[in-house]
Amino acid sequence: MSLLSNWDRWKDFLADRMHQAENVGVNSEVINEFATKIGGYLAEHVDPKNEQERLLSDLWSVADENEHKTIARLIMKLVANNGTTKEPELQH
Repeated sequence: MSLLSNWDRWKDFLADRMHQAENVGVNSEVINEFATKIGGYLAEHVDPKNEQERLLSDLWSVADENEHKTIARLIMKLVANNGTTKEPELQH
């Protein structure tokens, strides 16, 4: 089963990459810009493998540049609590 054919695996993959970037100090705006570029690449070059990806592809196709950034930010929020490399938050 490919990574893109399973929605939960895809979310975990995205979350892991996002958490890795955060752990080395990459700020959220840079991560969002990168996520927007990845979204554009996927929309142009990758055929959706499941219903969720089809919906995202359809939304991306009708969105303008600002809406692409919003979609990317929303996906980041969606996957924020997923993944296998998330470090536990420190208690203050």
